[in-house]
Amino acid sequence: MSFEELIAKISPKLKAITKKLDGRYTSFDDDDLYQEALLSLWEKYNRNKLSGKTDSYILQGCLFFLKNHIRKVYKKIDSRSTSLSTVINENEGTLEDVLASKCIDTGSISFEYRLLLEDIYEKLSEKEKEIISLCLDDLTVREIGKRFGMSHVMVVKIKNKIKNKCAAIKKEIS
Repeated sequence: MSFEELIAKISPKLKAITKKLDGRYTSFDDDDLYQEALLSLWEKYNRNKLSGKTDSYILQGCLFFLKNHIRKVYKKIDSRSTSLSTVINENEGTLEDVLASKCIDTGSISFEYRLLLEDIYEKLSEKEKEIISLCLDDLTVREIGKRFGMSHVMVVKIKNKIKNKCAAIKKEIS
């Protein structure tokens, strides 16, 4: 079977897989993932690793490849990112301090930013304020749940409420 015939046969299901993964990982759209899967299949086809394999076996391999590809890309992004609490040098302090000082120097941007934060903060309950504070301190959902004597699922639900409130405020502003 030629590569073109193979792709024509499995393409609808492969596109469904990429659409499913697209919903979970926002930085990749389904076309990007589809192209990555095709490249992987082309390499395997050229090395004659697809001969005698069933469609479901090939599609399952594509799913595993795509999940691994996404994981590797996010790992690269994470390794290049810097925490706001990272100390830059002794004179300037942390990255967060430097960014805060730059924001204050810009004047009006800092004022608008503070107003937005005040709007969000006013609409949060005391428990939500405490939870968001602990999230900013890099505690995990399970650690926060232990502190409040609740399940981690409840903490996730409260975090989702906070996100919804922020989205509502964003809609009001827009």
